Amino acid sequence: MMRRYGETIVKGQRYRPRPGAYAILPRGGHVLLTHQEAPTPEFQLPGGGIDPGESTLTALHREVIEETGWKIAAPRRVGAFRRFAYMPEYDLWAEKICHIYVAQPVRPLHDPTEPGHEAVWMEAEAALSSLANHGDRAFLERYLAFGPR
Repeated sequence: MMRRYGETIVKGQRYRPRPGAYAILPRGGHVLLTHQEAPTPEFQLPGGGIDPGESTLTALHREVIEETGWKIAAPRRVGAFRRFAYMPEYDLWAEKICHIYVAQPVRPLHDPTEPGHEAVWMEAEAALSSLANHGDRAFLERYLAFGPR
């Protein structure tokens, strides 16, 4: 059974499955996050939805580049979690299935191309208290406690 984080499920509400891929990107005691301005300003692990016909790893690379501008290498899946949320930008009640990876940030290619996103390097411990999503925090906390494997 996959762990669930976040908002309480709204009884009677239909949720559409929305798989996504997200990355913990550590370097020198810091973590590369994305700051999303809308619909609510918040820090997140870079990543997002997997498009129809797209592989999880292809989506991971695409989303990290779109949200941070960084090229990544050697992604390793560390787990997954679910969260149920209303996504106002898509007018969608979603069951988000979040696949979490740890990867190496290789180099910046350009500024983020996703509107309203900014790449932010943050000390790893500060990132724990800054991430808006409980699932993101749980996976980062586990990574920091046990380190790379």
